[in-house]
Amino acid sequence: MSFSGIDTWLFDLDDTLYPEESGIMDLIRERITGFVMRITGLDAEEARVVQRGWFEAHGASLPGLLKEHDVSVEEFLVDIHDVPLDAIVPDPRLRAALERLPGRRFVFTNGSSGHAERVLERLGIADLFSGVFHIESGDLIPKPDPRTFAAVTARFGLDPTRTAFFEDTARNLKPAADMGMTTVLIGPHALASQAPFVHHRAEHLTPFLESLTFVEPTQP
Repeated sequence: MSFSGIDTWLFDLDDTLYPEESGIMDLIRERITGFVMRITGLDAEEARVVQRGWFEAHGASLPGLLKEHDVSVEEFLVDIHDVPLDAIVPDPRLRAALERLPGRRFVFTNGSSGHAERVLERLGIADLFSGVFHIESGDLIPKPDPRTFAAVTARFGLDPTRTAFFEDTARNLKPAADMGMTTVLIGPHALASQAPFVHHRAEHLTPFLESLTFVEPTQP
């Protein structure tokens, strides 16, 4: 599969650079539920409903929480990302697949700066990225808000037409496609997606990256 026009590689972090079955995001969602319960006094079931509503409306729980409650952003981000990363292990195949990509590599996550640093170090690939755009970088505006896509593009000087964006959440790919990026949906449900703004689909990131070619075939 030729990606010959691409020289910038933009990756979501959680459930993209490591597989969903690791369960890390389930642990984070449980931490968010617990935080919402403490702030609102709701029981677990009610807190999950509120949490889901904020996610659907804003792309992440934090904007909804800040809109309705006086909370410390730092406290929230530290609390919800305080999860063990034992399920994440360095993957030499992933590292090699990333290393062969021509051009620059970046991470674009709704997670915190501290969480991104921990995960990338745990994976053993932190040194392969030219920068990380986290929720603090985007003034707490999460994907899929087009404003945060404009911000990451400006921050790193991206040419969207030469950028491939890898994500596990389909709706986060629409603003990227609208800007002209090549989009790749990753994860166990990716192959079933019929979204027109999803250009490529793969269950697992590493084999997809390994399959890429970067030079147009010579015409006979």
